[in-house]
Amino acid sequence: MKTRRALAVAGLTLLLAGCGGGSGGSSAPPAPSSAPEARRLTVLAAASLTEAFTGLAQRFEGDHPGVDIRLNFAGSSDLAQQIVNGAPADVFAAASDATMKTVTDAGLTAEAPQIFAKNVLQIATVPGNPKGIATFADLAKPDLNIVVCAPQVPCGAAAEKIEKATGVTLTPVSEEADVKSTLGKVISGDADAGLVYVTDVSSAKGDVQGVSFPEADQAATNYPIAVLKDAPQAELAQQFVDLVTGEAGQNELQAAGFGPGT
Repeated sequence: MKTRRALAVAGLTLLLAGCGGGSGGSSAPPAPSSAPEARRLTVLAAASLTEAFTGLAQRFEGDHPGVDIRLNFAGSSDLAQQIVNGAPADVFAAASDATMKTVTDAGLTAEAPQIFAKNVLQIATVPGNPKGIATFADLAKPDLNIVVCAPQVPCGAAAEKIEKATGVTLTPVSEEADVKSTLGKVISGDADAGLVYVTDVSSAKGDVQGVSFPEADQAATNYPIAVLKDAPQAELAQQFVDLVTGEAGQNELQAAGFGPGT
């Protein structure tokens, strides 16, 4: 009896093992994943576009599940040189025609760039403007510590253009690599004032005070954007450019203080 009972238990165990599937290959194949394939879109953009493009990237990712936008903000001249040197990217948005020309002259855009925004300089002072800065000429006063962008950067080139137009010579305590670094010197108190874009003053949300001056219009700057040649995600890149140049993108840019591109 014990032997029969042992054989019966062994048989039942084998039967259950066969029904359970185990590792013998009889189990059903896993259901295919419905998650979209992850795609990375790399956008190189002028530092002054930080806030506006961060918002647009979030909007784009929300409309394109599985897309991860990598934003790289820096001085336009530095970004243009990175592209010429072979840095892989999909989209380039510059803060001047001149820096975009560096890339187009190298034949590295898929099509002609589009102008999507304009910007002008504004004087940023510490809150309350204790030095009483009211004009561009005031920046030349010897008791002021001022900062500007380096001349090869669009905001620095614009400052130089205004100096030549007005005959006012500035003596900055430093020339910064991009507009955000210039703004940071004023926010930290290392400078009494700095020349930045009106959009940067707006984005600082009270950490600095803006002083407009009429000569700024003489150095208004265009912002061109282009899909790069051999972009790893060319179709997505064009869709991002379409967002920036379309109604939704223009509304967000103008809300940040940029002028329309046309």
